[in-house]
Amino acid sequence: MKHIIGGDPVPASAQVKWLDVDEDSAGQRLDNFLIRHLKGVPKTHVYRIIRSGEVRVNKGRAQADTRVAAGDKVRLPPVRISERVAEKAEAVVPGREFPVLFEDEHLMAIDKPAGVAVHGGSGVSFGVIEQLRRARPAARFLELVHRLDRETSGILLIAKKRSALTNLQDQFRERETGKTYLALVAGDWPANKKVIDVPLHKYLQADGERRVKVVAQGDPDGMRSITLVKVAQRIRLPLPRAGEGRGEGDSCAASLLEVTIKTGRTHQIRVHLSSQGFPILGDDKYGDFELNKALQKAGLKRMFLHAWKLTFTHPATGEPVSLSSPLPPGLAGFAGDH
Repeated sequence: MKHIIGGDPVPASAQVKWLDVDEDSAGQRLDNFLIRHLKGVPKTHVYRIIRSGEVRVNKGRAQADTRVAAGDKVRLPPVRISERVAEKAEAVVPGREFPVLFEDEHLMAIDKPAGVAVHGGSGVSFGVIEQLRRARPAARFLELVHRLDRETSGILLIAKKRSALTNLQDQFRERETGKTYLALVAGDWPANKKVIDVPLHKYLQADGERRVKVVAQGDPDGMRSITLVKVAQRIRLPLPRAGEGRGEGDSCAASLLEVTIKTGRTHQIRVHLSSQGFPILGDDKYGDFELNKALQKAGLKRMFLHAWKLTFTHPATGEPVSLSSPLPPGLAGFAGDH
């Protein structure tokens, strides 16, 4: 009996295969290792063959979260998908290079534009990492070190070796990196408000959309979140029409902030600033929607949040690395002299 996936029969030549785990894949979870190698195979099927015991590591059963090691041999059963389906899955991802801020054999830092997700999922077919892999077919290993929101621009790190990935992720987890963003908010930020230490809770709305909210100290669902804020410049923004409570005439007060995060929670900067009464301009989830409409007419077409500076220790040399990304044209005109 032939299995049918997507209207195509499984090739008769499908058979058990063995994969050797190389140094670059060492330490990776088994499910992620298989997803990378089984292009076009639905993730649900990958997890099914793991649970059923059809996937073996060194002839023994393994779990999805099993970490593979260099030299391991991974048994793959015949996969139930046609070559045409796999080719179609690959073809939908267009190859794309992004402006490079730093690159060597261990890692690369790109200048991510706003409006591009860092990876596929949640209704997005593909993102930066899938496009880079497509553009660089000879690259044996490309993985995201951290993430940026889709509408956030700026510095994004990508590891080119497994050892670099684990080292850099350890640095992020242990708060040994320095991540500073530029954010433009409505209002005059108080100069004495330098630290926001408020727990955040991530939840799903009824429509399945991911959101984050502040919760009280001690809330069992709250994750401690720390944001440092420094006023870089106070600005008056022209508006097509005056907004009530937004200042005199047809302008509004705004503050350009240098924001450094000590924890990397989802939507942390956006929610922290908004919770203090200073939403990021252009933020369509936690922002001032009426003001955003007026600013769109003035030329601000996106959220004003930019990953500006990043410092870390090079995973191979141990030397300090300091990177910066200038404000893109869509934001620079609103940032005064910064």
